[in-house]
Amino acid sequence: MESDHIKCPQCGTEIEVGEVLARQVAGEVEARVRGEAEAKLKQAVASARDKERDAVRLQLKDMESQLTEKDKAVQAAETKELALLAGQRELAAREKQVDQDVEKRLAVREQELTKQAQEEAATAASKQMEALQQALQSKDTAMDEARTRELALLKEKAALEEQRKNMELDYQRKLAGERQQLEKQLIEKYAGEAELKLKERDQQIEGLRKSLAEAQRKSEQGSMETQGEALELDLEANLNSHFPHDEIAPVPKGIRGADVIQGVHNESMVDRGSIIWETKNTKAWNNAWIDKLKDDQRAIGANLAVLVSRELPEGVKTFGHVDGVWVVSLASYIPLAMALRQQLVQVTFARSASEGKSEKMEMVYAYLSGDAFRHKVEAIVETFVGMQEQLNKEKRAYARLWKEREKQIERIIENTAGMYGDVRGLIGSAVPEIQALTLEGDELLLGVDEEE
Repeated sequence: MESDHIKCPQCGTEIEVGEVLARQVAGEVEARVRGEAEAKLKQAVASARDKERDAVRLQLKDMESQLTEKDKAVQAAETKELALLAGQRELAAREKQVDQDVEKRLAVREQELTKQAQEEAATAASKQMEALQQALQSKDTAMDEARTRELALLKEKAALEEQRKNMELDYQRKLAGERQQLEKQLIEKYAGEAELKLKERDQQIEGLRKSLAEAQRKSEQGSMETQGEALELDLEANLNSHFPHDEIAPVPKGIRGADVIQGVHNESMVDRGSIIWETKNTKAWNNAWIDKLKDDQRAIGANLAVLVSRELPEGVKTFGHVDGVWVVSLASYIPLAMALRQQLVQVTFARSASEGKSEKMEMVYAYLSGDAFRHKVEAIVETFVGMQEQLNKEKRAYARLWKEREKQIERIIENTAGMYGDVRGLIGSAVPEIQALTLEGDELLLGVDEEE
């Protein structure tokens, strides 16, 4: 907290504003009390003099009455003249003594009243000075507390921001570690075991392609339906956006039912397999779609087949593996695509690294077509969806928390500015100017860069 001092322009001496203010207030209070005491004293002296003079007048009147009687006696008897003159001299002496006594009593009373007034003025000035010092101390304490709370809020906001960044970094590290660990496990466990099964599968696909060619042509006669074209375009655009290294293209003419084929490439643009996609935007599920998409998969030679549908079969909430085809909702096909694509890249990498070990390829094929592969993909997608939902919840929670902190900081700034205005109203320009509480300093309080 800055000290409230000003420097004398003549001698350069540092003067404490609170001390000067206290002396000024004490002087004003003392002068006011002294004036009131002197007025009371004058009034009391005048009243006492009036009373004493009234008493003297009564005595004089009584004496004059006596003198009148004596004058009459003098007029009656010359012999009593000397006694009368003596009485007059005695009366004059007594009157003079009375005046002197009155003056002395008035002087003593004046001293007593003056002393009492000075004591009362000193007491009142001391109380006012003490009250003023307590008020200034309370203001200083409140300003210190406000600064402390503001600093604590700023530190807490910075800590929350740092915590959010650390959580996001931990999430990315964890995701990368799980991906690397899964890739390592696949390479160590299934390297070289997929070639034979893939060759047998290619032969089966070729045989089925020939045997089903006629049935395929018959089943796909007629014009292609236009329903779902918007969903198909959206699917193609999202795949292009999320997987820029892959080749996303519509299924060639003559293949009815399937919509998009995704050629999976690694970062070196090496072919790692393909995924066939079909979209359904109808209000009812049809189990015949599964067999139809499997036929399309065989016809194209895709490694995996995915059916994106508004309505899912019974028992499937967001995605699932149904008779060799992945079925997924409209909201979850991108996470599923990420998981399937990663698995496909790892398997084909193991295949290329283990050429000549055809007997192990059977195990890879069994893995791809078995429950273990399906469970792993489901776990990956569920984890991804869960982490995404958790991240969204955390974002909303932190946004709400930051909004509350912002309101609290605004209230602190308003209260500090009001307290600063009260002090300046009491003391005036002697209070040092705080730039952040001036019109030019609004940007500092709002956190705006001066260059902007």
